[in-house]
Amino acid sequence: MVSGLARKVVDVIKAPIETKIIEEVQPPPPPPPENLPPPPKFAPPPPSFVPPPEVVVNNPPPAPAITVTREAPPPAPVTIGPPPAPPAPPAPVAAPAPPAPPARTSPVIDFNTLRPEYPSAAARAQIEGETTISYTMDVRGCIRDVQVVKPAGLSREHRALDRAVVSAVDGKCAGKPGTVDGKPQTTTGTVVYVWKLE
Repeated sequence: MVSGLARKVVDVIKAPIETKIIEEVQPPPPPPPENLPPPPKFAPPPPSFVPPPEVVVNNPPPAPAITVTREAPPPAPVTIGPPPAPPAPPAPVAAPAPPAPPARTSPVIDFNTLRPEYPSAAARAQIEGETTISYTMDVRGCIRDVQVVKPAGLSREHRALDRAVVSAVDGKCAGKPGTVDGKPQTTTGTVVYVWKLE
């Protein structure tokens, strides 16, 4: 049967297939249009608000306290004795000395210059006595405000002696003024004038 059919077995061998990648040819871009306004510029959008992260700080735990327990000392022995002496009273404090008063001197009338004249009626009656007067003397030695403090007596002749002393010194400037701390001052004084017949 093989030979009678006269068929020939032919093996067909296919040639290898070669593949190529062909790029697509793109047409050239169209030319840009002329005299067109530039595209508008838009401001960039504001950045979105992002809240800051919340930071929680935990306080450190307190340090452990160190306590020291001391034992109480044993009580001191009790001794019974005399009571303690009372405290001494404070020493008295001396009061400050008061300031010294200012040094004063009294005015002096110069009776050698202002010698009163003996009244004739008193001289005839042999009247004697003492007339005490008060007065004020300024820093120049002038006398004013003369007054009889104690009269020489009660008779008319005695009153004449008192008037003679007042008229002899009142308004006159013959004396040494009084002083306060060594400086002349207007001061008051008293003086006793003795009436005596020679």
